[in-house]
Amino acid sequence: MKIADVRKLSTSELATQSTKLRDEIAELRRRLYGGETQNVRVLRSKRKDLARILTVLTEQLAKEKI
Repeated sequence: MKIADVRKLSTSELATQSTKLRDEIAELRRRLYGGETQNVRVLRSKRKDLARILTVLTEQLAKEKI
């Protein structure tokens, strides 16, 4: 997910996306440690997407408080 796409989302959409990504990351970790999958790149990209979403969410919340 590109940062431009993330910035277009509202605060509530960002919150739901972050929850969804956290669930996906947990599932990917379970599969990775269980030996079901070998693809680490998917996990890495999901973690980076989560970081982008949380960064934009923090920025938007800071703007709302000001």
